[in-house]
Amino acid sequence: MFAAERRQLILEMVRANGAVSLRELARVVQTSEVTVRRDVRALEAEGLLDRRHGGAVLPGGFTRESGFPQKSHLATAEKTAIADLAAGLVDEGEAIVVGAGTTTQELARRLARVPGLTVVTNSLLVAQALAHANRVEVVMTGGTLRGSNYALVGSGAEQSLQGLRVSKAFLSGSGLTAERGLSTSNMLSASVDRALVQAAAEVVVLADHSKLGTDTMFQTVPTDVITRLVTDESPAHDERAATELQALADQGVQIAVAGASGGGTADGTGAPGASGGDSVARQQRRDVPLPGPRRQVPGAAAGLRSATALSEQNGGTERARVADLRRR
Repeated sequence: MFAAERRQLILEMVRANGAVSLRELARVVQTSEVTVRRDVRALEAEGLLDRRHGGAVLPGGFTRESGFPQKSHLATAEKTAIADLAAGLVDEGEAIVVGAGTTTQELARRLARVPGLTVVTNSLLVAQALAHANRVEVVMTGGTLRGSNYALVGSGAEQSLQGLRVSKAFLSGSGLTAERGLSTSNMLSASVDRALVQAAAEVVVLADHSKLGTDTMFQTVPTDVITRLVTDESPAHDERAATELQALADQGVQIAVAGASGGGTADGTGAPGASGGDSVARQQRRDVPLPGPRRQVPGAAAGLRSATALSEQNGGTERARVADLRRR
């Protein structure tokens, strides 16, 4: 296929879907991702599309949010691996909140097998995935339905979350940077996500490598609030994702990376599926100082010796008095 034909097909795919990953483009046009990246760069120079980390979107993508049909076809293998790994962070009987998104929808499908779980969500897709799960209770927020991502938003959703307290919140978004944290392109979605975060003791962000280093309009979760990031293995040539991961880890975010096979661990032990030895640890470990030797209070030993001597002296005096009484 000639370059002009490839670029025309790429442009048609982006226009039809709103956003397409480089991997998917390379598969359709039957060429390497390096070649596709070069084509996307040329189309961007003509103003026909915008490059995004790991893909291409329609012009104006910074403020534009793709709908569910477009998002559902992006990075499907990556989302599956992330969901598999994230599901291992949930224990039986926990109460959690799960935000809207295609990645969290994949997570919900796996949570259907966790007994005794209570899931609070504003996502119809998450609720649908758990609707027929045995021993899983689903609590929906109120709010106004946002058709583009099948989520409940607005003041009704936010008010229904007041006074709620759960162990973990699982959220996804449009972009993630070490500087601003998680962000999204829609103000209403961002506001509800912030309310979900307020209800949780820990915040777990689910984001594939294409979102790392991408920044969008509305901040949802600042970096210092994110407890853990679950992501997928980025391509070897993707220095931007690796740099962003390192910056996130430096700020105390625990990193869990799902391998290409969907394996990986959430505890950074390098079990099968996790590729150890990278510059970024699979989980940022925080060493807690062990208790040191107990400090001796000045004068305490002397005081103890004095008390012992006094006790011995009193005991000796008492014994002498008893002996004197017996002689009488």
